[in-house]
Amino acid sequence: MLLSLRHFCQGMPSPPVASMGSVRRFLSWENEQRCRGLLEASTSRYRQKPVTAAVLVSLCSVSGDPAILYTLRSSTLTGIHKGDVSFPGGKCDDSDRDVIATALRETREELGLQLGEDCIWGIMRPIPDRKRKLVAPVLANLGPLEHLTLKPNPQEVESVFTLSFSHLLQEKNQGYTHFCDKGHYSHTLPNFLHGPHRVWGLTAIITDLTLELMAPGEYHRRTLPPRGL
Repeated sequence: MLLSLRHFCQGMPSPPVASMGSVRRFLSWENEQRCRGLLEASTSRYRQKPVTAAVLVSLCSVSGDPAILYTLRSSTLTGIHKGDVSFPGGKCDDSDRDVIATALRETREELGLQLGEDCIWGIMRPIPDRKRKLVAPVLANLGPLEHLTLKPNPQEVESVFTLSFSHLLQEKNQGYTHFCDKGHYSHTLPNFLHGPHRVWGLTAIITDLTLELMAPGEYHRRTLPPRGL
């Protein structure tokens, strides 16, 4: 099954924090080398580290506009993650050489993309999921989506869409949820709004970390305790 991509940037005003030229630089060779350098130590540390799962944080471009690719998990799946927005990925298999192999294998199984390790920029710090099991985010650049043919597995993927950096960097599209435990402030988690689907949970946390890595001058994390708590 071939699935068309929805790119949520048409008609969106340029973000006040970055010009279009600044936005385009996020996928430049210079920024890639900077990110690879920052991720070098963690990639060496976590490549073989035993984790439960890995996801491919899929950078890409649509008509030259830098974006991040997401999938909507099929609502027919079993488990708590059915119908969620996610990155391609899944549980580590005994046959996987490392977490990079896991992320690439899962992306091939979900989207029909045969990717090599040359697209990998590095491994970000593993994040605990709801069950406190570690998930390794593997950062990769798929390149222009116009050059790719996606064949999503309908048993796993309901739809595929992208959110442009120009969309994600606008504060009006950045939301946060404060959590309390027994009447006291516990923690704050990000979410990203006004796209085809709300990005929340672990996927939003990884998106937050990705933007912080790739756009340090334009993106500022706002997951701080609310005043009075």
